[in-house]
Amino acid sequence: MSLLNQLFNRGLLGAKCKTCLTLAISRIKLLQNKRDVQLKLMRKEIAQFLQAGQESIARIRVEHVIREQNIWAAYEILEMFCEFVLARVPILESQRECPAELQEAVASIIFAAPRCSDLPDLLHVRNLFAAKYGKEFISAASELRPDTSVNRTIIEKLSVSAPSSEVKLSTLKEIAAEFNVNWDSSKTEIEFSKKSEDLLNGPKQIAAPPQVYSRLDTREDQPNQEHSTASTNGKQGDRYFQSFTPLVAPSRIEPLIKDHNVKPITETKDTNSDVLLRARTAIAAAERASAAARAAAQLVNLNFSSSKVEKQ
Repeated sequence: MSLLNQLFNRGLLGAKCKTCLTLAISRIKLLQNKRDVQLKLMRKEIAQFLQAGQESIARIRVEHVIREQNIWAAYEILEMFCEFVLARVPILESQRECPAELQEAVASIIFAAPRCSDLPDLLHVRNLFAAKYGKEFISAASELRPDTSVNRTIIEKLSVSAPSSEVKLSTLKEIAAEFNVNWDSSKTEIEFSKKSEDLLNGPKQIAAPPQVYSRLDTREDQPNQEHSTASTNGKQGDRYFQSFTPLVAPSRIEPLIKDHNVKPITETKDTNSDVLLRARTAIAAAERASAAARAAAQLVNLNFSSSKVEKQ
């Protein structure tokens, strides 16, 4: 904003700022009274849960109580800052930059305005400060840059992070002492001491180390693999030979097999390796099956040619 605009809008800016600050102070007092009643009821309910032994429900409800107490404490500080700025609005109007004694109050109001949805008047005050000091000043206070002077208590009380286990346990003890509840906190202390697992990232499992096979294990496995392969081939050859049904009588096929010099299956005397025996058996069975098929085909051709000659 230029210097002329600041000169012409000086009185208008001061009047708007006073009106918004006055409304914000009145609204804060009203909300604090309402929150006081709600906090008393909530603390009384938690005491009843502790008396009835329903500690799990009390542990959940106490987080809401802590949140409401933090907001109440932040509103109390904001009310003090609003009254402080309201009394010094003429100083804000007369100076171009924010005075050093008002920087903490102004920066705290700017930081808290978007985080207090039930105080819309603070947003109007924030916009007035943005018109006077610029967007860079507003961004520095909103983003908590190192050169800002936002009150640390307001930052902690308006934080959206969950309260720690120590704060929840101390609040439960305060409520139990306030309503004279004879409560044993040992069970709750055990629950708070447990580390909660991060379910968003999934369960943490340790992967099993990869199994490394040595050359010795590989060599030992090779005979077993050969034995299983040969036995499989032998079984397949036996099944093929058993499932083959010749088209002619076996007595007519045997002479043809002899003509093709196919040696019959004989028992081998080599008993050193069962694997070789099964392999030879499978090969012989396959040769016998193929020879039988060739002999059958030859016999069919002979019968067909003889019948053709007879017809002629």
